[in-house]
Amino acid sequence: MKKISAVVAMFAVTAFAGAAFAADVIELPASFGTVSFPHKMHQEKLKDCKKCHEGAPGKIAGFGKDWAHKNCKGCHTEMKMGPTKCKECHKK
Repeated sequence: MKKISAVVAMFAVTAFAGAAFAADVIELPASFGTVSFPHKMHQEKLKDCKKCHEGAPGKIAGFGKDWAHKNCKGCHTEMKMGPTKCKECHKK
């Protein structure tokens, strides 16, 4: 019985580790200057990881320039908050 409890506990820790240990700010290299993404701030404001992460935790399916410009800029425009102009995200 102790082995089963230990296995369940390890699974729970592993399953929720991504949220607990997510980086505060993620630096994303881009051809037009580095983009600093305040991940923790987005977690606190959105409270819905599936807004960006629909697949495996920590992964964004199809992530890249086109995805970010459509989804990130689109969300910022829709919510009327956050950067929407090139130089507001891309810092040299």
